[in-house]
Amino acid sequence: MTAEILSNAEVAPCHYLLALAVSPVYRDARPGQFVMLRPGGLGIPFLGRPLGIYSLSGHARGARIEILYRAAGRGTKVISTRCEGDRLEVLGPLGNRFTCFPGMDTAVLVAGGIGIAPLVFLAERLTTGPAKDRVRVVAYIGARDAATLLGVDRVRAFGAEVRISTDDGSAGHRGPVTELFRNEMGSFDTARTGVFACGPYPMLRRMGEIVADRPMPCQVLMEERMACGMGACLGCTIEVRGPGGPEYRQVCTDGPVFDLRDILWR
Repeated sequence: MTAEILSNAEVAPCHYLLALAVSPVYRDARPGQFVMLRPGGLGIPFLGRPLGIYSLSGHARGARIEILYRAAGRGTKVISTRCEGDRLEVLGPLGNRFTCFPGMDTAVLVAGGIGIAPLVFLAERLTTGPAKDRVRVVAYIGARDAATLLGVDRVRAFGAEVRISTDDGSAGHRGPVTELFRNEMGSFDTARTGVFACGPYPMLRRMGEIVADRPMPCQVLMEERMACGMGACLGCTIEVRGPGGPEYRQVCTDGPVFDLRDILWR
């Protein structure tokens, strides 16, 4: 299936916000799900790139989704050159989704770098859905520097409380976003707070260490390289705790969202 590009703009150095007109099936997409994007045609790259959904809205032809991505490898660099009116091959929505915890009245979002993308979609749903489903949202957003901070204005527009951290101290707290979260986590009622995190692997592993001794439920969105998005290539396998010992799960079909405490970190 192909989708028409509505816009594709650079919003920070090497970071782009892509808007696509997609089929009506995307109206049922939920935070945490992703798509496989490919420039199309017979050229390189042949394989799609897994990218999380940043936002979802209605469109005359079905639905409009936004994808926030970093142009880092060959595939995403090619996508960054595509313009309004061009078409991309798209497969999705794929994977599972974030789920609210029973009794939760506060959602803490912890994002590192481009990991903010699926959490913006989650923040929107948690603050703009039916009144009975709305909760307080506190977002911890981290980046290398002020220039690469992403999603801050969008999350604030939803009424979320935002805490900022940069590695170089050019904006907000100086240091890892996990350090800022750790410093403030004692202010949350663990019985009524759910944590949702997405970011680089070392960041998520550190989150596992921070919440290990606290009864605070936490879901993480795992980012792994994959070729198909449907469980055929086995390229996105991770190790998790099972009832009889370690087991293997595929990020594309069993995830990408997992209980943080189920992950066996490398």
